[in-house]
Amino acid sequence: MKPESKLQHHPREEERAAEEHQHTRETAAREFATPEELLRHDAALTTVPPGLAARLSESARGLPGPAPWWRRWLRSGAP
Repeated sequence: MKPESKLQHHPREEERAAEEHQHTRETAAREFATPEELLRHDAALTTVPPGLAARLSESARGLPGPAPWWRRWLRSGAP
């Protein structure tokens, strides 16, 4: 009788590992010009759980909106 080998070849696992490695290499090479661009990119890739999204919306409801452009411009000390 032929003894069974305990080592088995799993091509699906190797393919998955290769895909993950390729994805990591592609995303690691990305550079961002500004911190805002980095945050936008991260926000596009991150899914917020529905419960947390609802709590954040409720918390932000009482915050004032952004200042008008002219007030930000005057505050920055522009000539």
